[in-house]
Amino acid sequence: MSSNQESVLPSFETDNSQTSKLIRKSKESPFVPVGIAGLIAVVGYGLYKLKHRGNTKMSVHLIHMRVAAQGFVVGAMTCGVLYSMYREYLAKPKE
Repeated sequence: MSSNQESVLPSFETDNSQTSKLIRKSKESPFVPVGIAGLIAVVGYGLYKLKHRGNTKMSVHLIHMRVAAQGFVVGAMTCGVLYSMYREYLAKPKE
């Protein structure tokens, strides 16, 4: 083997990794991690309540959990858009 050959294994750049993209995105719009955390919280709560759902059908329980998760994510996205509009138009120093 010659030392001039390229490596068979891919090289990972730290600037393009998933973690760095998530950190960069959370700095640009801070409500993205809030939406992710809310989604995880709703899913965790849904799994906990799944055991104690009583006589409720499984399909009804899953529909309620889906609506709750989507509502939280849509709410976080709305807050993020409002925050970015505030930052762009109201908090921006006048030139």
